[in-house]
Amino acid sequence: MMSVLDLRGRSLTLRDLRTALPRAEFDVEAALHTVRPICEDVRERGAEALYAAAERFDGVRPQRLRVPAEVITAALDALDPTVREALEESIRRARLVHADQRRTDGVTQVSRGGRVTERWVPVDRVGLYVPGGLAVYPSSVVMNVVPAQLAEVGSVAVASPPQREAPQGFTGWPHPTILAACALLGVDEVYAMGGAQAVAGFAYGFDDADQVCEPVSLVTGPGNIYVAAAKRLLKGLIGIDAEAGPTEIAILADATADAEHVAADLISQAEHDPLAASVLVTDSAEFADSVAAALERRVARTKHQERVGTALAGPQSGVVLVDDVDAGLDVVNAYAAEHLEIHTADAAEVAARVRNAGAVFVGTWAPVSLGDYCAGSNHVLPTGGCAIHSSGLSVQSFLRGIHVVEYDRDALREVGAHVVALARAEDLPGHGDAIIARLPELE
Repeated sequence: MMSVLDLRGRSLTLRDLRTALPRAEFDVEAALHTVRPICEDVRERGAEALYAAAERFDGVRPQRLRVPAEVITAALDALDPTVREALEESIRRARLVHADQRRTDGVTQVSRGGRVTERWVPVDRVGLYVPGGLAVYPSSVVMNVVPAQLAEVGSVAVASPPQREAPQGFTGWPHPTILAACALLGVDEVYAMGGAQAVAGFAYGFDDADQVCEPVSLVTGPGNIYVAAAKRLLKGLIGIDAEAGPTEIAILADATADAEHVAADLISQAEHDPLAASVLVTDSAEFADSVAAALERRVARTKHQERVGTALAGPQSGVVLVDDVDAGLDVVNAYAAEHLEIHTADAAEVAARVRNAGAVFVGTWAPVSLGDYCAGSNHVLPTGGCAIHSSGLSVQSFLRGIHVVEYDRDALREVGAHVVALARAEDLPGHGDAIIARLPELE
């Protein structure tokens, strides 16, 4: 089912590894040609373009773009009590973890009379995107809203695609479970819009009869390739968290691991999308065979077996055989997975040596599924190898650092000659003159 890449006995450079390892094809640049006219239409025609896009892409025209308060309330009232309890626990744990991420302002006394304060200021308004295609993601509401609220963002709006097939009373609105999650979090500004058009709607803002959606400063949240392309196109007009690609799981395992657990975890991410990547890195060919046998049994009885089978057999997935765990670490650090599980005899020690991953799950009792819902960590994570330079969504994603500079005359005099010297060295004499205008003795 999964292809095998045998790296045993080979010494590969980082460049070699990045070329050899499986990776999903995700050509955002090509998708720009599709999303550009969609975004331009939203910029020019506003709400009417959003209604037309919903009919075209989602197969349904919402009654209004902004979901009425009574529909959100009805969704919460109709929510299965067990799902409500699970969402409330997910929210509680996420708040615990994200509360510790809030930065405090710092003051540095550079000299007597000269200091620099770094203030951490939330963005004014955010648009949070929640997918609604192959699956429904109320958990993504939690993962986006909680850090924004703890960052003290003043205005939070959520967008999710309108549903053509939904329970009675919810056709044309985002999925009721998503609406219920918004209600639990106190978010009342929710829009029935999906895809690239939702990103454009947030970026440009729009009027819909007597309702106004003001432009946002930042758009966050996962989505398909068209959402990613719209983020790339509109970056600059808005801030973005990342251009999220298909989900990924990499598992580093040795012979001590449980093959059933590993197989179940590979399937858990493969069921997201036919392009989802599931990669097993192991120093034991016998263990790899055991996982393959477990996959064959489990895929046959999983609900989304066609989607899972496509993902596992695709070029983005596979088994990588290595000489030892140290070589496996080199592989997973080069791969920089969105989710990385460590299933080795000394999992905590190995995990401590991971440098590149969106999130690391240590040992057999911390599967990725836990992080997707209730670990307290955030599941909006970098994909496509972006974990080598980027982090997952956090409170910090919604904050900006602003330096506030305060110097008195004596403090400026102390350093002024250095400023003048550097300004002249850069052939920017006006910079130096701004100092001399205040301190003529430095002429």
